[in-house]
Amino acid sequence: MTSRPRKQLALILIVLLFAAPFVTAYVLNKAGWRPPATRNYGELVTPPQDLGAAKFVLADGKPLQWKDAQWSWTIFAIPGPDCATQCIAAIDELRRVRLTMNDSAERVRVVVLDTPLPPTALARLNPVESARDASGALGRLRPGPGQVAVAIAGPRGFLVMRYAPGYDANRMRKDLARLLKT
Repeated sequence: MTSRPRKQLALILIVLLFAAPFVTAYVLNKAGWRPPATRNYGELVTPPQDLGAAKFVLADGKPLQWKDAQWSWTIFAIPGPDCATQCIAAIDELRRVRLTMNDSAERVRVVVLDTPLPPTALARLNPVESARDASGALGRLRPGPGQVAVAIAGPRGFLVMRYAPGYDANRMRKDLARLLKT
């Protein structure tokens, strides 16, 4: 083999070496194969559900504002019926998740929807807010008795993640930290 064909063969092999991962990824993607694990812990809502038209009325009678400059992300705590001690503990855990965001804590608010808890119990969990889901937009996420489900909405009012009852707050905190970086 002369020098020129050997150089051409080497160039072709180098191109094939670098193109092989892209071709493999393309073929696997077209075949519908996805990796079994993702980085996020919560269930990603695809496509994101627009909550902008939904009506959430705060305890003071004012509507929940999505385009408020002070808040960016909303954590909705959705308690089930007959929820007492378990709900307070779960909501307090969400409040602590918010506080662990340090400088970004001001960009997160915790809102408890349609709570069966007395206002005095929620007052101790300041700055947790209480609201009523007047349009029933998140009613399908309501868990069974004695449980709390969680949903996270973005700054423009899109529901992006949800967590079933029994979620791990530490892993949810990691998801929230990733969301706040965006």
